[in-house]
Amino acid sequence: MVLCGQMRYSFSNCILDIDRHHLIRDGEHVKIEPQVFDLLHLLVRNAGALVTRDQIIDEIWGGRIVSESSISARTNAVRKAVGDSGKEQDIVKTIPRRGLQLCTLVSIQSDVEGEHGSVFNDRQRVRFATSEDGTKIAYATSGAGPKIMRAGHFLTHLEMDWKSQIWRPYLDALGQDHTLIRYDQRGTGLSDPTLSCINLENNVADLKAVADAAELDRFPLIALSQGVPVAIQFAVNHPERVSCLVLYGGYTEGRALRGGGEASETADAMMILMREGWGKPESAFMKAFTSLFCPGASQEQLAGLVDMQLASTSPENAAQIRMAIDRFTVTNQLENVKVPTLVIHSRNDSVHPLSEGHKLASNIHGAELVVLESANHILLPDEPA
Repeated sequence: MVLCGQMRYSFSNCILDIDRHHLIRDGEHVKIEPQVFDLLHLLVRNAGALVTRDQIIDEIWGGRIVSESSISARTNAVRKAVGDSGKEQDIVKTIPRRGLQLCTLVSIQSDVEGEHGSVFNDRQRVRFATSEDGTKIAYATSGAGPKIMRAGHFLTHLEMDWKSQIWRPYLDALGQDHTLIRYDQRGTGLSDPTLSCINLENNVADLKAVADAAELDRFPLIALSQGVPVAIQFAVNHPERVSCLVLYGGYTEGRALRGGGEASETADAMMILMREGWGKPESAFMKAFTSLFCPGASQEQLAGLVDMQLASTSPENAAQIRMAIDRFTVTNQLENVKVPTLVIHSRNDSVHPLSEGHKLASNIHGAELVVLESANHILLPDEPA
């Protein structure tokens, strides 16, 4: 099937139509010069991230020498076009001596023309796979392009993540040039809430069931946190199906298995927070638990994470899942990983320390390590990392 169509970015009260080279604000067409359009396109493509001065010069001026006044003029023109100002900077923020940042939520809209007409892709499609023990696993497909998969992790909810101000920009970015497949792990989200057993083996089986149902042959596999050991074990079990691994904030062995009393005390503390606070959105325990994962989040962002986690699973399931994943280990499997691997880890991650990222990268042959300057286990759309 031959595909053609238009790509549009929606943010604030604006729509940036790439193919028509149009900017629409409040339903009205805004005249915009080509370089100003290109700068705005660069910012929306990298929404939430720092776009450096060097990036701007490379993309807008082709690397040629350009004055600061020229960059400032284009920046001011972008702000004027989207209804922002240098004083307010509600949409386009200047990071002094570093660059610019688009600090508003951006969603991607794509109308794809195929043999069956127009399909609007600014949505996800939720379906179900059946794992080998009969457990129903909910998975979602979004975006357009070559397929990639994100492994399931603690805790998700396909519908609420899609509306989340923290997760949606990440999902849109992954879906910009790819078809993204992700799923709720067993006992959580839209997947089967019955949780009779959870271990590394059935988590790997769940990943395989989704890959089979989504007709993934050989594909890139992205994993976060507890999804990392699951993805590693799947790549070892099925090397012919994984083209590369991207592992963020992961670990080789869970907290309950790590040497030293500090890791065990942290695991115990997290279990106390969960048992005392789960199911109580205003509980100080629940807020403290969520803050461990995202200490840099605003109160509004934390509230959204709390709501999502509470909707994701029951207190009993949450405790059972947490106890299980604290005992996941792939220490003896790392040397068997034979695919290109990128390991990403926040320097001050309080959930899984940077030392776990070092273990992954140093024991997987040829793996590359990227350390992010952040304390967040769940990265925020508005932080440079």
